[in-house]
Amino acid sequence: QVQLVESGGGLVQPGGSLRLSCAASGSIFSHYVMGWYRQAPGKRALVATITADGSTNYADFVKGRFTISRDNAKNTVYLQMDSLKPEDTAVYYCNAHYGSYVFWGQGTQVTVSS
Repeated sequence: QVQLVESGGGLVQPGGSLRLSCAASGSIFSHYVMGWYRQAPGKRALVATITADGSTNYADFVKGRFTISRDNAKNTVYLQMDSLKPEDTAVYYCNAHYGSYVFWGQGTQVTVSS
């Protein structure tokens, strides 16, 4: 069992930045593919993923603006969000995936508004 706790959400103006963090419990964090998803009214969408060896993948709508990273020593994955737009407003969820095991955090709200 893995518990994921997100933090760092909040209200930011368009063009601003936020950094989300996701702290994971468990001793095999380094083996998991970690990801960030977001959900506005509608379905949950993939934002970015990072594999155990550090390979990253981004949704087209965040490429060049968001950066995912991980610190295995701290069991934490980050999402640096720059040049934020109102359409980035959503609840952001952390995800851990290893084989058939999938875990989700509780989500953190990001609101981009002037």
